[in-house]
Amino acid sequence: MRAVRSFRWILVAAFAAVAAGADGLMIEVHPTPEKALSDGPQSLTFEKFAAMMAALSPFIDAAGRTL
Repeated sequence: MRAVRSFRWILVAAFAAVAAGADGLMIEVHPTPEKALSDGPQSLTFEKFAAMMAALSPFIDAAGRTL
């Protein structure tokens, strides 16, 4: 989510996007964001992405959306 510029805001932006009715999310994932050639500060590790999806999934269901 280039709009947030930092991985710290990705979950908040994802919740907002689902609430607004977004049809999809684009989230950068990298095994070692600190070594990424570009966009490292806004990239999630695979583990953080999995945790984000686990937190977001019940909200997606409650909003009547699907993955």
